[in-house]
Amino acid sequence: MEYRNLGRSGLKVPELCFGAGTFGAGNEFFKAWGETSQDEATNIVSICMEAGLNFFDTADVYSDGASETMLGKAIAHLHREDVLISSKTTFRQGNLKGPNDVGSSRYHIIQAVENSLKRLNTDYIDVYHLHGFDALTPLDETLSALNHLVISGKVRYIACSNFSGWHLMKSLSISERYGWAKYVGHQVYYSLIGREYEHELMPLALDQGVGALVWSPLGWGRLTGKIRRGQPLPEKSRLHKTADFGPQVEDEYLYKVVDALDEVATETGKTVPQIALNWLLGRPTVSTLVIGARNEEQLRANLGAVGWKLTPEQVAKLDAASEPTIAYPYWHQRQFVERNPKPV
Repeated sequence: MEYRNLGRSGLKVPELCFGAGTFGAGNEFFKAWGETSQDEATNIVSICMEAGLNFFDTADVYSDGASETMLGKAIAHLHREDVLISSKTTFRQGNLKGPNDVGSSRYHIIQAVENSLKRLNTDYIDVYHLHGFDALTPLDETLSALNHLVISGKVRYIACSNFSGWHLMKSLSISERYGWAKYVGHQVYYSLIGREYEHELMPLALDQGVGALVWSPLGWGRLTGKIRRGQPLPEKSRLHKTADFGPQVEDEYLYKVVDALDEVATETGKTVPQIALNWLLGRPTVSTLVIGARNEEQLRANLGAVGWKLTPEQVAKLDAASEPTIAYPYWHQRQFVERNPKPV
């Protein structure tokens, strides 16, 4: 397992991070991801640690806090300093209805951190994210609250998730102005069938030293190798219940990418998801990929994505098959490429 700096910070994180969204199954949405029991969760954590994957990602909204609780129990037998925990807040937990139980206000952030610490049974969170952008709360209120948590030792590093470019850049500017802790990571959607991250967020991250923590690196379950042209959706796919909540992908575009993955799979002897994950690990700014698994078999398969590299020719084949349509102003900027070089 390779360890990489999280952005321009000094924190080293493994190239794979385990996403604990399958822990808890607190509602129908998360049941579609998986229904991992506590014993299974503890076993998964042990397998991860044996492989050098010591980074675990969760959030207060994952199964209304049950994911954090199960993760806390699953790591309880480990030395805390050997484990890295990532959690998030901003969205409303289904069981909390108050007007201040949502968003990125000082009130909600501090309350959310205290509750997450209790559920995780720990004194601090290594990487704490805002799960989304709250346009109703002043950024200086949000960032000063996060800085307070860093100074207090309850949070070690701060990050954001699902921000637009201007959301992130304005936040970094305010933090720099006041000497506050800055976002060192951005948890983003990025995959072979979802490359919008490359248009603005990747160049920004390169310029500002923000590491990408990639969520849903297999395209919301579409790059498992089980979805192909002319075949029905697999019976156990979470797409049956969650497709409308995630990124939308044109069928023909998906099949074109899967065809290229199949070709590379034949050349390498690796699986389609292993190749899709490995491709991402070669992209600029990527610090870690948040992988999930319903069971031990899926986890061990995903761990097979590291320890080897695609050839430049194979990368080029996957790049060509997955080349996205470029939105304005990025297609215009590509015409002035000698002064606006592509980041990849």
